[in-house]
Amino acid sequence: MLIGAEAVAVWLVVEPCDMRKSIDGLAQAVVDSLHRQPISGEVFAFRNQARDKVKLLWWDKNGFWVAYKRLEAGKFRWATAGGRIELSELMLLLEGVDLCVPRLRRVEVQQVN
Repeated sequence: MLIGAEAVAVWLVVEPCDMRKSIDGLAQAVVDSLHRQPISGEVFAFRNQARDKVKLLWWDKNGFWVAYKRLEAGKFRWATAGGRIELSELMLLLEGVDLCVPRLRRVEVQQVN
């Protein structure tokens, strides 16, 4: 994620989270699950047990932001191992793309004379 000109890490919390948690509960989950600091400026992603809801938590130097998404149909395909992901992967995850399935990658071909 870009905030200003800085790249920011995005972290997935693998364990399901109680979506009734607000900022303080999510911040504590960051410490307990990922052993990271919630005020680091990094983005932390949580999902519920049913995998149809996601919350994002991040600090922007003035306070916390919480974003929430609920799917009307389908489920989020969450990785079985947590950890750091790229913003582009987070955007795909929030759109419902299964990141656990291997994907073909674009390869640049150089012409040889």
